[in-house]
Amino acid sequence: YLPALGYAKRIHLMNPMVPGLTGGKMSSSEEESKIDLLDGKEDIKKKLKRAFCEPGNVENNGVLSFVKHVLFPLHGEFVILRDEKWGGCKTYVEYDELEKDFVDQSVHPGDLKNSVEVGLNKLLDPIRKKFQMPEMQKLTRAAYPEPTKHQKGVSKGQAAENDEIVPSRLDIRVGRIISIERHPDADSLYVEKVDVGEAQPRTVVSGLVQYVPIAELQNRDVILLCNLKPQKMRGIESQAMLLCASIEGEKRKVEPLNPPEGSSPGERVFIVGFENGAADDELKPKKKVFEKLQADFRISDDCIAQWQHKNFMTKLGIVTCKSLKGGNIS
Repeated sequence: YLPALGYAKRIHLMNPMVPGLTGGKMSSSEEESKIDLLDGKEDIKKKLKRAFCEPGNVENNGVLSFVKHVLFPLHGEFVILRDEKWGGCKTYVEYDELEKDFVDQSVHPGDLKNSVEVGLNKLLDPIRKKFQMPEMQKLTRAAYPEPTKHQKGVSKGQAAENDEIVPSRLDIRVGRIISIERHPDADSLYVEKVDVGEAQPRTVVSGLVQYVPIAELQNRDVILLCNLKPQKMRGIESQAMLLCASIEGEKRKVEPLNPPEGSSPGERVFIVGFENGAADDELKPKKKVFEKLQADFRISDDCIAQWQHKNFMTKLGIVTCKSLKGGNIS
């Protein structure tokens, strides 16, 4: 219609919709979901460290999306940088090959993040240098003025009430695996049906094939995070996360967390001191509630699951793992 009104035709630049680093939609209003052209090296390191990048999961994986839509188109290849004891560096000239190796867990999320960090910094270094010039600094200050101290919006009291990052917001429960099979389209994934005390069992997809034999999981009592937003993993929707202890090393070790003996499916798991808070109905990916809390999850020297040195508990006692002292929990 524009030419009929005396205007020239408009040019449209169409880009694919890509997920943000937090696992949801990339948003200019959500700082942690995106990489800015003027982000410093420490900013990029921090954002990538916190980014959603679950082993074997390519759905809503913003780190892989940066490789596919930014680094590969610019360079025609991508190099995974890693120590020789983990297989050494590997150069990919086809994105699909990288994605397949990630799904098969022959590319670790930590190595992927480190390699993306190097690639993004090489891309942004010339831009950063350009913007150190006085006229560009002046332009940046004019375009992005410092916010005023007294802005309208939610009061501090309301913000604290709605957004406080506390363990009670996590819906963690005891579950019982009633059936388990290999994922039909991913060699590294199991598909489990898990009783979590609801009318129907939940479907859970977990990347444990390389670490836990199927016979050890059948009819096993486990610990699950039940209020994450459901995510498709290679075409099958996972409706909870099976929580495990892990230790990185020459050979990565993983063990599912164990509820106290005699536990029943659906029993609530809480952190000492946070027994009475209400869990969110569904954790919003952009708020990163789980990720912020999970950064302080650890296994104690007594093999007890803890958050900031406070024990994971049910009404019957402590949550433990078999042997991975000092391990992480995810």
